[in-house]
Amino acid sequence: MTKGLYAIFILVAVSIFSCNQTTPKDEKTTTKSELGSCESNLPSRFGETTSDLAIKQGKADHKGMVWIKGGSFIMGSADKEGREDEFPRHKVELDGFWIDATEVTNAQFRTFVKETGYITTAERKPDWEEIKKQVPPGTPKPPDSVLVASSLVFSPPNRAVSLNDASQWWSWEKGADWQHPQGPKSNIIGKDNYPVVQVSWNDAMAYCKWAGKRLPTEAEWEYAALGGLKDVSYPWGNEDIEKGKPKANTWQGNFPNKNTNWDGFYRLAATKQFKPNGYGLFDMAGNVWEWCSDWYDHDYYETIKNTVSHNPTGPTKSNDPMEPLVPKRVVRGGSFMCNATYCKGYRVSSRMKTSADTGLEHTGFRCVAD
Repeated sequence: MTKGLYAIFILVAVSIFSCNQTTPKDEKTTTKSELGSCESNLPSRFGETTSDLAIKQGKADHKGMVWIKGGSFIMGSADKEGREDEFPRHKVELDGFWIDATEVTNAQFRTFVKETGYITTAERKPDWEEIKKQVPPGTPKPPDSVLVASSLVFSPPNRAVSLNDASQWWSWEKGADWQHPQGPKSNIIGKDNYPVVQVSWNDAMAYCKWAGKRLPTEAEWEYAALGGLKDVSYPWGNEDIEKGKPKANTWQGNFPNKNTNWDGFYRLAATKQFKPNGYGLFDMAGNVWEWCSDWYDHDYYETIKNTVSHNPTGPTKSNDPMEPLVPKRVVRGGSFMCNATYCKGYRVSSRMKTSADTGLEHTGFRCVAD
């Protein structure tokens, strides 16, 4: 990374993805540092504005979707590995809905871009006025040569490093976007059936509007991920992820420098590489983080603990104690980078968050429809 790129990387990405190893909730009090998320310390580049205003509302096609019958479930962590924001458990009632069987693919997103001319967040120049609001007062403006269309890509080190320093495995790459997930020298040729990545929440919302669909609520996502099971940790049940046959695309070995590829994949995998859950949904754990429609509020479950929520849409505003100046949206499901000793984001109740205009190499989405 050049000195200039490192400067902007420090501004927007130091310590991002600072997931701590989960600790049983009843063993010790959760400290502020443990509120850190796999999406931490990433200031917004453009605020909440989107570029989808000219996109016409489409009509949903249910091809490739699965109907989820309405019902009720207990939302939140069913095990002792849940983080503080996964408690208390609470009852939720949902109407039925359609949900994509897989994450939105490169091929599907390409069709959207061709028909609309949409330009993703990663392809647009960052707005220093927005960044300035979220960094310490007096932070000098980086040179214009640094404020260019770019995104963060996974750059694993060749040695073991401290898991408290995310700059050791992320780099800010000019020209990284959905067609070039790892930078300008990469491409998605031959990867039509891979999940589209490097898409922000704003990008996902624009696609959903065009497709006549929407992003799932956090409650809908968790209900779908459970696949009809109750009181389980994973979409397949409670068996540890590295016991038996591979169940999801995650990280095995020593994160972030050594992946044994036990599951058959080092980075991103195509869709439908693992057995679906009980509802016929693929990759509800691992591969890519998936955007939900909700704002993230660390204390949201506490505010609804004594109620039965019917089709909840989440809090009215963001509340991230770690980064109160950065509005966050919820992401769910974990990614190919999640490791059992570092970040168990693939647990069905695991809640993570990031700013709405953030695109990353391991973040995608799937849609739902009423």
